[in-house]
Amino acid sequence: MKAWRMNGAGNAFILIDARGAGRALAPARESVTALAQTHPFDQLLALEDDGDADARLRVWNRDGGEVGACGNGTRAAAWLMFQDTGRDALTLASLGGPMSARRLSGGAVEVDLGPARLAWRDIPLAREMDTVRLDYCVPLPGGGRLEGPGAVNMGNPHAVFFVEDVEALPIAGIGPGVEHDPLFPERVNAGFAQVRGPDSIRLKVWERGAGLTLACGTGAAAALVAAHRQGRTGRDAVIEADGGLLPVRWDAAGHVHLSGPVELEGAAEIGEGF
Repeated sequence: MKAWRMNGAGNAFILIDARGAGRALAPARESVTALAQTHPFDQLLALEDDGDADARLRVWNRDGGEVGACGNGTRAAAWLMFQDTGRDALTLASLGGPMSARRLSGGAVEVDLGPARLAWRDIPLAREMDTVRLDYCVPLPGGGRLEGPGAVNMGNPHAVFFVEDVEALPIAGIGPGVEHDPLFPERVNAGFAQVRGPDSIRLKVWERGAGLTLACGTGAAAALVAAHRQGRTGRDAVIEADGGLLPVRWDAAGHVHLSGPVELEGAAEIGEGF
């Protein structure tokens, strides 16, 4: 199958172009995890035909689970379609809802991820709770704890903790516990955000099914929304991930816009059944 290795601010993808195949992909979980061993990636992406949009984007994390959205993956898929068509704007369908993308100068792509979902049932949470600051805490090794994260669904669920020094956190040690906590029945992406100013956030994300990644687009979007709801930032900020900078804007209509760089690394040889 036609496939490419790509990344968005270091967030690594294999993108399969299945448009025109006449069928939806149905990879077994074991096939996705095996592919991740031979072609390391954070997410596997597939473009498929869709009658209501320019294409349908599907996303699997490297643990083989299909998820609703991938912000940087959407930007990467849109970039490839822009190269193919010469267009500057398009729409994509996804499990997480419709998205639109536009080409920016310098090779960057901006995507409208749709509205931030903020009700406790939409995250979802196991019980009713104020999503501005969850009544939830995580003990830290050696003492202390993280508490009061903001919860946001950006096509997939996020809990964002605000911390003094994100570099000092043992994220690999605490991330899995947050991801699998019973409070989050669909598991959760755990974000750890250090606000540096009203328009600047340093962010690391433990992604459900992928672990600690160099960048997470929906995580960047969730971090801005959660920060603004807690009065920590304005509605625009640059999110600094390990792999690069991701400008995010939460507009007056409630939609969240994510932009940033995209890189095509080369073709990938993928068998029909992986």
